[in-house]
Amino acid sequence: MTLPLPRPVFDANASAGGLGRLPDWDLTDLYPAPESKELTSDMAWLEKACADFAASYEGKLASLDAGAMLDCVLAYEKIDVIAGRIMSYAGLRYYQNTMDSERAKFMADAQDKITHFTTPLVFFSLEFNRLEDAHLESVLAGNADLARYKPVFDRMRAMRPHQLSDELEKFLHDESVVGASAWNKLFDETMAGLMFEVAGEEDELSLEATLNLLTDTDRAKREAAARALAVVFDRHIKLFARVHNTLAKEKEIHDRWRKMPSPQHGRHLSNHVEPEVVEALRNAVVAAYPKLSHRYYRLKAKWMGLETLQIWDRNAPLPIDAPKVVDWDQATKTVLEAYGDFAPAMADLAKPFFDKGWIDAGVKPGKAPGAFAHPTVTTVHPYVMLNYLGKPRDVMTLAHELGHGVHQVLAAGQGELLSSTPLTLAETASVFGEMLTFRKLLDGAKTKAEKKTLLAGKVEDMINTVVRQIAFYDFECKLHAARAEGELTPDDINALWMSVQAQSLGDAFEFMDGYETFWAYIPHFVHSPFYVYAYAFGDGLVNALYAAYEGGLPDFEAKYFEMLKAGGSKHHKELLAPFGLDASDPKFWDKGLSMIAGFIDELEAMED
Repeated sequence: MTLPLPRPVFDANASAGGLGRLPDWDLTDLYPAPESKELTSDMAWLEKACADFAASYEGKLASLDAGAMLDCVLAYEKIDVIAGRIMSYAGLRYYQNTMDSERAKFMADAQDKITHFTTPLVFFSLEFNRLEDAHLESVLAGNADLARYKPVFDRMRAMRPHQLSDELEKFLHDESVVGASAWNKLFDETMAGLMFEVAGEEDELSLEATLNLLTDTDRAKREAAARALAVVFDRHIKLFARVHNTLAKEKEIHDRWRKMPSPQHGRHLSNHVEPEVVEALRNAVVAAYPKLSHRYYRLKAKWMGLETLQIWDRNAPLPIDAPKVVDWDQATKTVLEAYGDFAPAMADLAKPFFDKGWIDAGVKPGKAPGAFAHPTVTTVHPYVMLNYLGKPRDVMTLAHELGHGVHQVLAAGQGELLSSTPLTLAETASVFGEMLTFRKLLDGAKTKAEKKTLLAGKVEDMINTVVRQIAFYDFECKLHAARAEGELTPDDINALWMSVQAQSLGDAFEFMDGYETFWAYIPHFVHSPFYVYAYAFGDGLVNALYAAYEGGLPDFEAKYFEMLKAGGSKHHKELLAPFGLDASDPKFWDKGLSMIAGFIDELEAMED
């Protein structure tokens, strides 16, 4: 790997910047070290277990009785745990420093080996999907322990119309390491290596540090950061266009062979959500643009004394917002208290993340940008990654990712195959955790200005979660549709990006030259096509849930914990029924959007 090592923004373990001592991951709960005997042993076990599984069960699934089928599923699940444990360890080490050649090689080698070892398992889903419905029903009826896996089987069998021959499926499995995953790594390593010359800054900055300046109180700094981003993105725009062209074309080929009705359909299947539900969400949000983002940004322009907003004003602090740095201890206290006020058990579930090395918080050289919670495997625990810079928004990010972590801990009781929550529901606990933290801060506001600042910040976060992500979804839909017609130039992609930005942000904005390239740094487009609507789904769902909570729905806390514990074992209809909610009702989304509109109403009412 020849990309330059980024300079550190600050020493993550020092008290520089007044943040206090920031935690690092302790990955020894997964493996003591890359060369440890435990990892070597698991890798050897995995190779043998995959071969043994194929020898025992290939060509025989139709002849298994209920007990033997359960043994088969449990053996498959154990393989899934060990493979997931190894790749979690390799991936988390890599994301700590994507510029470290040894870490990149270790992850690539682990991925190659596991892909090779698990190729014999490809038969399982294909053969299972060929079982007759009546036969499968009779087998499930004979064993309650097996029947609990029915949601897994249902999701697997939803792919029946789209699966290829056994030989082609094995080829695609083998080929995956030099397909999308290779382009993903190229994108990650390129992004981690980008450095930005921001006017007024003494040193070059990483992507994370440059994006952070877009929320600075100094408008000149925000503009300088936006223009620096545009310069570097444009310099690499042909590479980013190549990545997107290649991945979109690969997806189109796979979708065509699998007879997928649309580029989005595979995501809907994996999310276990009906296309019409997603379409209803998308249409409700787009119809609400005028009363949400358009209205709010006109209000913000007025507060800032501007005729029009520039893109570097979108997430700017309000003029009345006094700059402040929230140190790590205060952020920890705020979030844990908010969780504890809702339910002491929730705070208890969150505490180990802070005490046991389950969070990596500091900005460090080569560390992947952004934030995430990775569940690893159900026999270990999740890990949370942040790039904590002490902004109030970083506290909300902590609350968000910790919500994911708590959800993953609770769902782990379902076991490896049933714990995984579809993306649409995976955002529930994270957004709910944000809402709890926001409400605690709002209740503690001592002045009108402080309340206004908090409300405006929450509205902006909700617009970023709902409006921005649905605009992203529309951009992806347009991108994949256009790529199906032929190769796209950078200018073609730029034009698609600007078409959705102008529609979603409204007439309060002017767009600087260069903003048309800002699609280039969004990792979701590369790693998880059409993932982004899950954020809007989760926000709308949580707003409706929170309204039920505020309305005093009996036993809300118990019902909420049961929903999180369910993991991926239930459909969204079944999960939401105890709360009197139904996401398939087109009016459902209006409830969540009305909460955002209500916050904007409050802000308008606070005008002097």
